[in-house]
Amino acid sequence: MTAEADRRAVVRVGSPTESRNPDSVDLDLMSTRDVVRVINDADRTVPTAVAAVLDEIAATVDLAVAAIRSGCRVHYFGAGTSGRLGVLDVAELPPTFNSPEDWFCAHLAGGQNAVFRPVEDAEDKEEGGAREAVECVRPGDLVLGLAASGRTPYVLGALRAARAAGAGTVLVTADPDAAAATGVDVFIAVDTGPEVVTGSTRMKAATAQKLVLNAFSTAVMVRLGRVYSNLMIDIVATNAKLRGRMISILEEATGYGEEACRQALAATDGDLKVALVALVSGASVADARGRSGPPTVWSAAHSPCFRGIPGIVDSVRVSCPAGPDRL
Repeated sequence: MTAEADRRAVVRVGSPTESRNPDSVDLDLMSTRDVVRVINDADRTVPTAVAAVLDEIAATVDLAVAAIRSGCRVHYFGAGTSGRLGVLDVAELPPTFNSPEDWFCAHLAGGQNAVFRPVEDAEDKEEGGAREAVECVRPGDLVLGLAASGRTPYVLGALRAARAAGAGTVLVTADPDAAAATGVDVFIAVDTGPEVVTGSTRMKAATAQKLVLNAFSTAVMVRLGRVYSNLMIDIVATNAKLRGRMISILEEATGYGEEACRQALAATDGDLKVALVALVSGASVADARGRSGPPTVWSAAHSPCFRGIPGIVDSVRVSCPAGPDRL
């Protein structure tokens, strides 16, 4: 075989993400502009791959909403890039939606150190994921395993233990043939194919997981009443940007001017949802406060007249409150 033919040989090794991408076999010989173009061309295929699993994402959303409404929680278990994406998603939910910190919990193989530096051998410890799940997962919870390869031992151990504990289980992977698919309630396989750099799942596979998590957690918050129209109405103003955003949201949602919205927020001690109900219904702040919790605010907010005017074992845990089995 010539050197050129060898360079272009494409052999599947284990999973699609470990196969060689024929579009990038000459990556090291390309100009900088062409390297960036090849990466961008590959990235453009990811949303299409995610679009093929929308039914599975929606099914997972419904499971999560049911779990949270029953007093249970959602867990992400992952290693490496996949696990860090879980940490990122969970960390962003409270400031975006003012969601209770015990709704979502992220578990990362290798503990807190793995957020900032690689702890590569941690993903091989199936017992670590299982032990973490035994400590934290309860019947009725929902556990999402995040594993580009679909075979990460830490994640599989967590899924097996979660299933034994009576929790719902979901696997998010880039391998449609992942063997673990048969043991979970929902199998989300985003077939992103070979990476530009062979095996580097921090690229397309990770982009796909980020898109899946964005859609999943956002849809959960929409279903749980944290959004009116396409507006965040449960945010807490912790900085100048968010204070300005709250005014804009009230203006957009109610049709009132800036000064009226400022006064409403001042009267409600910055509670955006209460201010929204007070402005729309004309109720007093006290009455609006009593009516602003779900589902009463939504029956008002979605009426036609309103519409006319929205403890670490082998992992790090994000947003897990203190308790006998948690940090």
